[in-house]
Amino acid sequence: MAKASGDKANGAAASAPTQAGGEGRLVHLRVRRQDTSDRTETRRWEEFKVPYLPQMNVISALQQIQRDPRTVDGKEVPPVVWEAVCLEEVCGSCTMVINGRVRQACSALIDQLAPKGEVITLEPMSKFPLVRDLLVDRSRMFEDMKRVRAWIDIDGTHELGPGPRESPERQEERYPLSRCMTCGCCVEACPQYNAGTKFVGAFAVNLVRLYNLHPSGAMHANERLESVMGEGGITDCGKSQNCVEVCPKDIPLVDSLATVARDTTKRMLFGWLLK
Repeated sequence: MAKASGDKANGAAASAPTQAGGEGRLVHLRVRRQDTSDRTETRRWEEFKVPYLPQMNVISALQQIQRDPRTVDGKEVPPVVWEAVCLEEVCGSCTMVINGRVRQACSALIDQLAPKGEVITLEPMSKFPLVRDLLVDRSRMFEDMKRVRAWIDIDGTHELGPGPRESPERQEERYPLSRCMTCGCCVEACPQYNAGTKFVGAFAVNLVRLYNLHPSGAMHANERLESVMGEGGITDCGKSQNCVEVCPKDIPLVDSLATVARDTTKRMLFGWLLK
């Protein structure tokens, strides 16, 4: 009976796109699933087919599965769990591994991933603790942001007056660095970043450079540099440059790694003069 119900649902799904101009096209998803973080025995693959819609992305396909969570063989299953907020590549929360490459699900268009109806494979990021299905816990990234002091200190909540003036050249240097949305793509692709290391990753090193370029942030530049001079810091970078290849915001991460490496070397060699 479950299979017959599934066949009926799939038939209805096939007819729906025809009315929307999709010519009966279906999107085929293969999803890596696991019920909870500690139940590794539930790890499995499940496949779904959902109606194609114009300008469809991976998130909209997952939303269709959520409305009718049935596998291709008609089996009714719990809805797939994932994370998403802005749906416009700003929040960074919908990062997952799509067809073997880490990226944002909201900007992953079905027409580009499967122009001929190919199977689209979805997996959770592997460098973070799994919560369930495609949802992972990125707390480590935010702890590393605390480590590198990724903020600007203020003297108080009173009126501080106008901020320091900056040249257009300095603004142009800082802006690309500020586009980081803590999505995790760079660390997922990094061979040095895993559960067995303390490496903070390219995103954190980039934030050191960003906040040290800020006129007010420069007051704590030495503290930020020292935060990445020990274990898990800049010397742990293997220079694979995978990070810059997968960054969805085209942040010059390799430049940031090189800049901070140079600054930490200067701090190590000449920092005693400032004590």
